[in-house]
Parts: sequence; C-alpha cells; structure tokens
Amino acid sequence: MVYPDKERKERALSWGVEEIFVRESLEKKIESGDLLRVKLGIDPTSPNIHLGRAIVLWKLREFQDLGHTVVFIVGDFTARIGDPSDKLEKRPTLSLEEIKKNIKTYRAQVGKIIDLKKAEFHFNSRWLSRLKFAEIAELAECFSVQQMSHRRNFAERMERGEEISLREFLYPLMQGYDSVKVSADVEVGGFDQLFNLKAGRLIQKHYGKKEQDIVVCQMLEGTDGRKMSSSWGNVINVSDSPEDMFGKVMSIRDELIPKYLNLCARAGEEEVNSFKKEISSGTNPRDLKMRLAGKIVALYHGEKKASRANKNFTKTFQKKEIPKKAEEIIVDIGTPLGDALLNAGAVSSRSEFNRLREAGAIENMTKGEKITKERPVVDGPMALRIGKRRFVKIITKK
Repeated sequence: MVYPDKERKERALSWGVEEIFVRESLEKKIESGDLLRVKLGIDPTSPNIHLGRAIVLWKLREFQDLGHTVVFIVGDFTARIGDPSDKLEKRPTLSLEEIKKNIKTYRAQVGKIIDLKKAEFHFNSRWLSRLKFAEIAELAECFSVQQMSHRRNFAERMERGEEISLREFLYPLMQGYDSVKVSADVEVGGFDQLFNLKAGRLIQKHYGKKEQDIVVCQMLEGTDGRKMSSSWGNVINVSDSPEDMFGKVMSIRDELIPKYLNLCARAGEEEVNSFKKEISSGTNPRDLKMRLAGKIVALYHGEKKASRANKNFTKTFQKKEIPKKAEEIIVDIGTPLGDALLNAGAVSSRSEFNRLREAGAIENMTKGEKITKERPVVDGPMALRIGKRRFVKIITKK
C-alpha cells in the first residue's frame, strides 16, 4: 500500500514500533527534512532471514522511501563473538566457515525488501578485525561491570550460577562501535536488542559523535508460539518457497492471525480490525489464515505464485491429494517402513520416525489412515504424509 507523505512519516514512527528513544529528537529530525543515516545490523547466525527479522528490514524500507540513507551491516565479525541478547545460556561462537556459508545469499534476501541500489551494504569485519587491544580497552571503558551484570539475562544466569563469558560482555561494545564507524543517526532493531542499541549512544558520545536515536520494533512469535528464532527452528523465512511459506503460515496459532496480518503482511489498522471482527463473529480461523498466507506469499513472491500456493495447499491438505513432485522411494515388500524412510532421508533417525508415528503424524494417504503400528512394514504402494508438509510415494519392486 502506498501512503501519502505525511502518513508515511507517521507510519515510520508507529508501524511495528515498540518504543522510540528519543522520540522528540527523532520527530524533530524528520520534520526538519534532514537526511538521516538509518542503521541496521544483522548477524549471519543462520543462512536465512526470517519474518521476525524482516520487520526491522521493512522499517528500514520505510525510512528509505522517505529519502533517508539505509545502512545495512552484516555482522560477520560480531557473529564470531555471539550476541547474548535475550539468551538465557551462553551462545556458541560460529566458525569462519559457518559464517561464510550463511552470508552467501544475504544480499539477495535483504534485496527483497530494501532497494540495495540506494543503500550502503557493509561487513563489520572490515573495521572490527583491525581493532588493536588498546582500542578495545578504550571501548571497554564505556561500561562498568555493574552495568553489564545488571542486564536482565545476565542477572538471571548469575542467579542460577551459570557461566557468563567475558566475550559476551564485548558484544554491545562491538555493535556500538559499528554506529561510530557508519555515523548512524538512527538505529533500528528488535526489542531484545535494546541494551545493544543504547550502547551505541554511549559509545558515540565517548568518541565525540552525535548520539543516535533508536527505533525498537515489536517481536514476532514463531510457528510454535515462542519468539521466532532460527535456533528453535520455528521460523518462516523470506527465502522459503511459496508453498512452504504458505504452509508454515497456515500452521501458526489462531490468536496470532491479527499480529501476522499487521507485522508480516503489512496491513493497515482498518484491515486488521476487520479481521478481528470476523474472528469475533465466528469466522473459521482456517479461512482467515488462507487469506493471510496469500497476502504474505504475494508480498515476497507475487500474486501469481501466491495463488498457485493457495491451490496447491487446498489440493494437498483439504482434498488430500499428494503433490506431483513428492519424492519416490522404491523398496521391497516387507521392508520395515522406518528403515525405508530413514534410508531415503525422509526422517533423520529411527527415534524421529517413532516419535512421529506415536504422535499420529504419519498418514497413509492411499488408505486414508494414520500409521500407528509399532513395527509397520511396506505392504504395497503407498503415498505418505509425514508431519504437515513432507510427502513420500513408496513404490514396491515387482
């Protein structure tokens, strides 16, 4: 949706926003017509950018559409330190090989949302890897041990007697130094990043720079109701295929429909309220999620692919038709089903197969029944649905 200039400015300060620090300062800057440098940093802890992270990318795009300069930073150095934000245990470091693998498609994924031709794209290893020990010691002077130890997740871990690495204390220093290097006027981030975002202000002040204002965006729950996180695997990625994206949206909890409509489909207040009224009036949540999934898929893949994903979902899950591209496995009659699926890579282990079987999550679509026997065997050709979105055709040898 395209908004008039005044509404676009208001939306930049309101849509998906949890908090602005300092609001008066940022409002004055925007109204004055100053061109701002708006920063966002993302660590490549996963090869994919999920819809939770996309919220802050869309916030960047809103500022970009107002004429401001977007400064996107890939934290290829900070990923090696590990962001402790909202983590209740020590975060493992990533190897250089893992980081290189993860960042391969970051530019393309970010480019789905922001206009890269009008944006700056940096890797923070370019300056952080060159810091000498004396410079790191100067950075460390910006914070006290008390400030770090009072951070909520650190305080909780200390109360439980769990280890906190000095490495974790370094993370906000590095992120704050990024703001110095790119001369950020504004930094956007998720609510779990608030401590790190404010660290940027302290470090900018230490180096005699103007302090950045901060736009804190709302957090998004994943498909299991917890905060969307690559670590938990409850994500919907901007790079997911239209079919996968559609199916994952259909699996979210019903109470999250309005929030996803607002934060992921970028719908306006009027449309969100309309959905809420339909929910209250008893409209089937499945029907609302079908519309929601179509909107989100269209945003990233276009209307045609969204329509195709809708039809595919309807065929597969409502009419119980197996996809034409489902993997085919050729085995002998009498082969233990668990072995057949494990050897084909359709399940990762026998324990996963047993867990899915016991939960009733393996369905023989040929017979229209769930496989619950303790040691099922292949007794003929069958089409299987494993979980919600995995499909396998089993063909028996003659």
